[in-house]
Amino acid sequence: MSSPKGGSMVSLAQRVMNARTRYLEKPLVACVRSQPLLRRASGLYARFAYKTYSDMRFTPTNLWAEEASVPALWCDQGTPRFDGVILYLHGGAFTVGGAATHKHLAARLAGVCGLRALLPEYRLAPEHPFPAALDDALTAYRALLAKGYDGGQIVLAGDSAGAGLVYSSLLHILAEGLPKPRCVVAISPFVDMELSGESFTTNRKSELMLPMSWIKRAGKMYLAGTDPTDPRVSPLRGEFEGAPPSFILVAAGEVLRDDSHRMVARLREAGAAAELFEQPDVPHIWPTLLGRTPEADAAIDRIAAFVRSHFNARHA
Repeated sequence: MSSPKGGSMVSLAQRVMNARTRYLEKPLVACVRSQPLLRRASGLYARFAYKTYSDMRFTPTNLWAEEASVPALWCDQGTPRFDGVILYLHGGAFTVGGAATHKHLAARLAGVCGLRALLPEYRLAPEHPFPAALDDALTAYRALLAKGYDGGQIVLAGDSAGAGLVYSSLLHILAEGLPKPRCVVAISPFVDMELSGESFTTNRKSELMLPMSWIKRAGKMYLAGTDPTDPRVSPLRGEFEGAPPSFILVAAGEVLRDDSHRMVARLREAGAAAELFEQPDVPHIWPTLLGRTPEADAAIDRIAAFVRSHFNARHA
């Protein structure tokens, strides 16, 4: 499948970040077996690795819908241009991650898109295996509807496992006839728990961040016996007729590359609009490096252009 690709010249800043990712992050994730310890390490790492801006604002909240609740964080930057919200589902292989690791990304997306962002702290495996994370994601979506947002005011977005949850949530939204989100943004989505994509083999050496041992270990923790072909955990196998437009970004050398390509094909087969952008010489979820590398900032700008185009059309 052809797709727009980023430039082949890699900035010095990106080269430094690539080395840090390969020789620090990847070995750390591979060797730490305790998920609580890995969560603490990830949170501490995020404090110095990721950039926040002085005008970013973070407000804790608790979301309620149909007698279920989930803690969340409002993430803002500047003054919103549109009356809408990005519901952002963080990555972390369903076992790590949260506000500490992703609030900077959610706030930056809010700022450049002219919206607010909401980051749910969904429950993590192994303490809370499937369907806990999906239940919490849907609770957050229903809570926004209950607050008076219509579907057309919501962007459903996420990265990695969180982007997989985005499409699992979208399947439920479509099946239940809930108001559909305006559009979808998925960064390096993890949408096939069978790990059947060819890039899991061909890109194993070029993968800068994700150890295969951790992907498999985390997947088992999340599934906890659930059939990996179930569309609720592998949305690649779901039916997406009537889905809103999607923008998917992926690193050319990562093991999840084929998940993105196949997800775009799946959406297009269902008649949905789906754009794919592939960037060479960057790690998995490289937009988290916003403010650190030109490649990350360019990806953020691409996301902003996509989202704003749909909100501009809504308000035209």
